[in-house]
Order: sequence, then C-alpha cells, then structure tokens
Amino acid sequence: MQTNANTLTPQHVNIPATDSLNEDRLLSRGEVQSIFGISQRFLEVAAVKGGGPVYHKIGRNVRYRVADLRQWIEAQRVHSTSEGAA
Repeated sequence: MQTNANTLTPQHVNIPATDSLNEDRLLSRGEVQSIFGISQRFLEVAAVKGGGPVYHKIGRNVRYRVADLRQWIEAQRVHSTSEGAA
C-alpha cells in the first residue's frame, strides 16, 4: 500500500498524488472533483454557506487555486470525532 502525505477530503477519500500540479493553477469544480475527490455539489453548497475552500470568481466562472485547495484540505485534519465540533 502506497502512503500518501496528503490528508483526507470531507468524504474521507484519499487524495491522489497531485505533486505535478502547479500551485497557482486554477481548476474548475469538475477538475477539483476529478483530481481531489471533492464533489461539485459540496463545492457549490460551500460557496453559498461557507466552510469550503477559497475560490476565484472570474466572470461567471468559479475557479479554485491548487495551493488554496491543499491548504483547505490540510485545515480539515482532525484526530478524533470530538475535534470536529470545536
């Protein structure tokens, strides 16, 4: 089994190796779902209610910077279920 240094998404899906992605690359919601396993629906709801990764609004397009996604994913890290309520 290969060890991945990245953490888990909110759906507890392992993040694929993304080392080859440029930190400044902007991704669509579909690309975020394909690469990081975070559903488009979660991203849509989080954009309205908050709690999701930072995004850029370019005209009508929503884009997520790879570095921002990695930072947000790392911030979701918890050691037990009791930490999630904090």
